[in-house]
Amino acid sequence: MIIIRSPQRISIGGGGTDLKSYYSRFGGEFISAAIDKYIYVSIIKPFKNGIYLKYSDNEKVRKISDITHPIFKEVLKKYESSNNQIEITTLADIPSGTGLGSSGSFTTALIKGLHSYRYLDISKRDLAEAACEIEIDILKEPIGKQDQYISSFGGIKQFEIKKNGDVVVKNLSISTETLTNLEENLLLFFTGYTRKASSILQDQDKKTSKEDSFMLEQMHFVKELCSNIRLALENGDVEKFGDLLNRHWQEKKKRSNNMSNDKIDQYYDIALKNGAIGGKVVGAGGGGFLLFYANDARTLRKKLSSLGLSELRFRFDFEGTKQINI
Repeated sequence: MIIIRSPQRISIGGGGTDLKSYYSRFGGEFISAAIDKYIYVSIIKPFKNGIYLKYSDNEKVRKISDITHPIFKEVLKKYESSNNQIEITTLADIPSGTGLGSSGSFTTALIKGLHSYRYLDISKRDLAEAACEIEIDILKEPIGKQDQYISSFGGIKQFEIKKNGDVVVKNLSISTETLTNLEENLLLFFTGYTRKASSILQDQDKKTSKEDSFMLEQMHFVKELCSNIRLALENGDVEKFGDLLNRHWQEKKKRSNNMSNDKIDQYYDIALKNGAIGGKVVGAGGGGFLLFYANDARTLRKKLSSLGLSELRFRFDFEGTKQINI
């Protein structure tokens, strides 16, 4: 049995500049962090012929062309086109639609798993690009390269996307003290809303492609903010980091009426009055998880839990997508 583990992520800054409609003209830049919440993919050869897929649904088909799940279908078509005897099971610590990059994590895990199944190696960069090809080029999802790259590489990293699509991966020089501070004071709370990011991203992509002046100004702003966030983290200035998260969110909300809602805004305002310096909705927006940096984590936890919000405690993952032994 092959078992692959791929981390989910929290987006830190620069989200949206990883869309081709933006980076192909201006270059993109984003910071993302892998966390210890995972997508798992296991692969075995069953006793009987057939393709057995077990996820939130179950599929049993005779040939790849009959598969319903689009990512399964395209990945198997590319890497296992002649294999009609395989069983793949997926499990997730956190469900999709919560803004933690589950689709990219799943795709990288599946591609890595099929390589391991054939005793083949694949580099982290090639894995990320292969996942991007499936989701962006083949399935035409209106997404960027963030999720595939951070799930493949792991850690807390800055990614620079050249106009030609090449991605430069940079390690942030963050001290052990600052990393510990972040793990203790970065808090995730589930808003109670799940959403599909495609509608928000499609709108952004469309406006960027049409050179909408407001959207381009937004993207330029978050790109510059990303550089400031990197400096704050590398200098250990966590108070400034929290303030930059707040500025990021206040600007991000202007992109779309679907970015937030009255309830999320209420939670956010209450958090700022109860220990949070700044925060944002993780991912494209519209629901999922609220991320806060707090200078009083205890007070923030107590207040938001009293409102019925569930906290997701996490640590950073520094290994990325990998095969695990059992």
